[in-house]
Amino acid sequence: MTDRREILVLLVADMITTSVAWTVYYMFRVRSGFFDVSAEPDFWVPMVAVSLLWFILFFVVGLYRPWYAASRFDELALLFKTVTVGSLILFFAIFLDDAGKATGASSRVLIALYWVDILIMVSAGRMVLRSIQRRMLIAGIGVHNTLIVGSSARSRDLFNEVVKYPGLGYRVVGFISIDRRRTGGQDRKVPVMGGIDDLPGIIGPHDIREVLIALDSTDHGRLLEIIAKCIGHNVGLKIMPDLYDIISGQARTNQIYGFPLIEITPRLMPPWEESAKRLIDVAVAILILGVGLPFWVIVALFIKLDSRGPILYRQERVGKDGVSFDIIKFRSMEKDAELKGPRWAGRRDPRITRFGRIIRQLHLDEIPQMINVLKGDMSLIGPRPERPVFVQTLSREIPLYQRRLKVRPGITGWAQVKQKYDETIDDVKKKVQYDLFYIENMSLRMDFKILLNTAYHVLRGRGR
Repeated sequence: MTDRREILVLLVADMITTSVAWTVYYMFRVRSGFFDVSAEPDFWVPMVAVSLLWFILFFVVGLYRPWYAASRFDELALLFKTVTVGSLILFFAIFLDDAGKATGASSRVLIALYWVDILIMVSAGRMVLRSIQRRMLIAGIGVHNTLIVGSSARSRDLFNEVVKYPGLGYRVVGFISIDRRRTGGQDRKVPVMGGIDDLPGIIGPHDIREVLIALDSTDHGRLLEIIAKCIGHNVGLKIMPDLYDIISGQARTNQIYGFPLIEITPRLMPPWEESAKRLIDVAVAILILGVGLPFWVIVALFIKLDSRGPILYRQERVGKDGVSFDIIKFRSMEKDAELKGPRWAGRRDPRITRFGRIIRQLHLDEIPQMINVLKGDMSLIGPRPERPVFVQTLSREIPLYQRRLKVRPGITGWAQVKQKYDETIDDVKKKVQYDLFYIENMSLRMDFKILLNTAYHVLRGRGR
């Protein structure tokens, strides 16, 4: 089952179970005779409204993302917390409604009953689906083609564990040896398909969806090399931890059937924070573009009077997942400034116009990028997007550079507030360190910290 189909099936299942839960609740409240009902309340409108609430909550917390080979207990625990929060929201909504109508407290007591009702119904529906999904995986339906990368002994141990638990959904199609001299042969009728350098050429043609890594915990160099080779491919990366890592607490494992695996590239932000981040992006972009519109018209007029050329400047940049887009800025350089090829702006770059130097110093040239934010190409906060030619060069020069492409690029970022402008490859390498730190520690709290730092830099006129 593809990810989209799984999400669609979950949506339909939740629609059915939330509707059944509402029907049971309605019949108990209205038709059971346990509660006084002066007038029969409406059935359909509240059911649609409450179901919509659940769909929004489930989406925000991440219950509509693929749970391939994930723990059913973890899903139930998240469902329990979400239903509890949703029931509290309903409780306070009814409390406020009752305060204006002088209704009795029985309706609030009913919320507790509804909480039990909705929790049982939705949990049961999801567990039935997960059980069917697990049986399909055991039968070989919907399994993911998988590679095992590592030394011979640890790869064999990991392979034996995977074979024991077909419900994990991993179909091992080959081994990747970390010994560069060993590029052929087979193990248990599963071929050794090559070495680490061969990974990019193997993943696509063999439709690899998962890469399981069997290395010693101290083998950091090879681990980084494997991650770098897999970046840009839609594969899951998981590592088999050492027993020492587990008992010392150094490895946070995800266990199914008691089988520990560490996810190397987990979801970067909780789903609710991702949704909130996007909502903030859109709200701030509309506010800045709308409220400041008269001022942006004046800026555009000065650009036109200062030098020949268009007001807006468009340039191809590389965004999330390597997808290219045109970034939009107020033009701050002379027309045809890059006829001799792309290069970084220097400290006293002669290509920058007189008014361009002012708007660069105040970062006003970045304002039109709010259009990119609204279109979804960019975010307010994230690594700065680079031009394709620089991305190709830097990907060869800097390990894990393409890891930056896992998130939506930003107008400002941690690297921009911590590091000076790029003038050399060493400056870029330093910024990449800051970008990777941000990516591994993404949160709304960190985004607000970056926004405050950016505001401080703008007010001090530190741009150029």
